[in-house]
Amino acid sequence: MGGALSNARNFVHAAAQAYPPTPDWLPDEMPDLTGHVVIVTGAGGNAGIGYETCKSLLAHNARVYLATRSRFKAEGAIASLKAATGREAVFLELDLASLVSVRRAADEFMWKERELHVLFNNAGVMCTPVEMLTKEGYDLQWGTNVVGSFFFTELLMPALLAGVKTSADGHARVITTSSSTAYLGRIRGETFRDSRKRRRTSRDALYAQSKLGNVIVARQVAKRYGAEGIVSIALNPGNIQSDLLRHMSPLRQKIMDFFIPFYPAPYGAITQLYAGTMPEPLEHNGEFMIPWARRGKCRKEAYDEDLGDRLWAWLQEEVRPYRQATAPTASVLGHWQAHMSMILP
Repeated sequence: MGGALSNARNFVHAAAQAYPPTPDWLPDEMPDLTGHVVIVTGAGGNAGIGYETCKSLLAHNARVYLATRSRFKAEGAIASLKAATGREAVFLELDLASLVSVRRAADEFMWKERELHVLFNNAGVMCTPVEMLTKEGYDLQWGTNVVGSFFFTELLMPALLAGVKTSADGHARVITTSSSTAYLGRIRGETFRDSRKRRRTSRDALYAQSKLGNVIVARQVAKRYGAEGIVSIALNPGNIQSDLLRHMSPLRQKIMDFFIPFYPAPYGAITQLYAGTMPEPLEHNGEFMIPWARRGKCRKEAYDEDLGDRLWAWLQEEVRPYRQATAPTASVLGHWQAHMSMILP
């Protein structure tokens, strides 16, 4: 009986967030970000939450790295962003479904920059076909949304800690895009990799698991690095019009459109931009935010310290073989050499 009531409460929480009140804050109210270096993952293409996040950051003078898989889509987005803001984002090739790619992307960034002030872990996949796995054999949703993002954050931690020292507010931030489906998630370790149990689990349940995983990991980042000036917040961006539903059937998409309001992409950037740039979220390290730019509360498992510790330990062990730095690419070496020629006699 208790379990049924808990599930009902979680469903009500998730459903209620489909109808947020009118936002009290908009990205136009962001402070000037001159001198701030920011990474936004999953911002390829000329639409979506990541694109809108980059657009607002550039408009407020941040140096923005657009981290995504497709150079072709990224170049289109960078051109569109420059036309809209007059400022140019920097492409960073990143495939979160490959830990080798994650390692290489982090190394490339560290060769180019000394500091990172905000990392937006915005990238994610949703309801992918069951046969789709990451390069290392994880369920694609778990591996991309949780393992890849966790590893990228860990590798960039030296740059984030350096960013603490030069940030105007004395903090660097890790902002992780979760979902209202985190309320419906359950952590089942036997589904992290391909298995009979995983193949018997619905795509929706695997997605919800990954989004709950985002919240748990974000809390662990706050717990382990908060004393050093790192602020880590997970959030539900709201139900947003995007290509995240591309793996669903057209019929299911029509049904969802009928029953659930979907908001334009700029709304999806509101909560994460607030969390990543405004002073108030500094008081909410490790918490969960909901649309639009409000403090919320996730399901109780997100606050289970034993579960969080065990998941953190598992993730650390999984990425251990990939921690060794990769050799810099020719383009990175060229950038570094040009930079050094400017500062050395």
